[in-house]
Amino acid sequence: MNRAAEQDAVTPGTAGGLGARVVVRRGGFALDAALDVPAGEVVALMGPSGAGKSTLLGVLAGLTQFDEGSVVLRGRELDVDPRRRTPPSARGIVLLGQDPRLFPHLTAVENVAFGLRVRGAAKAAAAAGAAEWLRRVGLDHHGGRRPAQLSGGQQQRVALARALATAPAAILLDEPLTSLDTETAGDVRALLHRQLAQTRTTAIVATHDAVDAVALATRLVVLEDGRVTQSGPVRDVLASPATRFAAAVAGLNRVVGRVDAARWRAGGLALAASPPHAAGEAAAVFRPGDVRILDRPPGGPGEWEARVVRLEQTPAGVRVRTSDPDVAVDLPASRAAGLEPGTTLALAVDPADVRFLAV
Repeated sequence: MNRAAEQDAVTPGTAGGLGARVVVRRGGFALDAALDVPAGEVVALMGPSGAGKSTLLGVLAGLTQFDEGSVVLRGRELDVDPRRRTPPSARGIVLLGQDPRLFPHLTAVENVAFGLRVRGAAKAAAAAGAAEWLRRVGLDHHGGRRPAQLSGGQQQRVALARALATAPAAILLDEPLTSLDTETAGDVRALLHRQLAQTRTTAIVATHDAVDAVALATRLVVLEDGRVTQSGPVRDVLASPATRFAAAVAGLNRVVGRVDAARWRAGGLALAASPPHAAGEAAAVFRPGDVRILDRPPGGPGEWEARVVRLEQTPAGVRVRTSDPDVAVDLPASRAAGLEPGTTLALAVDPADVRFLAV
């Protein structure tokens, strides 16, 4: 679906959820995006740095001005236009980012109780509710500690408890796990999944990590240069990425080439377009791990010559970026020894490992 058709198809606030269509212009950057999150669902929002993810969440939270559009939550118009906006404190939306933003002079239980008190709960009820939420996030024995006495993961758990204790209509998570180490992030991610599922809280999770999308969300929205470039179930988007960025998130190569006489070509790589594609552009999709280095000159099907552009570390070894066409090759560290930018390689990919997608 193209961007215009996709945005026209959006019905803000479907099924009592969160819907928006907003335009933000800031100098040379423009955000023009539509979102629809059905009630109780979790949507992952992914895009490269500078794509507009935080700007969009800021608009939804009422913290960022916009130039055109509207925001609807549970059938209630929060923002009819840029001049008629609901204040952040009255929106029923909580924004949680990388910084837990806990009050340093309050204990964990007092931090959680603060949100309940602001919403009118009596002191005793707020304290009891806060203690219960600390128990739910695994910190029932840490209520008397101040933020400085808690680890980063524990602080983020307190912030999550404070956010969910007030039963928000929607929660916006702006890369909440980025500052945590891998193990702690995994624990907090599991906690997030459990609590969002139990509370049926409508949520948007802005992230750079595909694991967050897979573990937390039912749908994935890809935002690039201020535009929604792809949207759909997480599995579908990752299986058939519509852009190079989405392919990188999915751990795939996506190489756009041209089909002529049932043969697809991009730079020095040529393949039979199977199943047959009409003449024009098509994208070849394959895994970096399916590409191998040849010890002889290329010449057979799916073989080509490429130049190394850069080397990147991966958990399993080294990812070699090559040009003409732009293809990533995953290798064990020992196999990448001696490679450097400018090195010429003979590469091969089995045509059976390549899928073709319409562009």
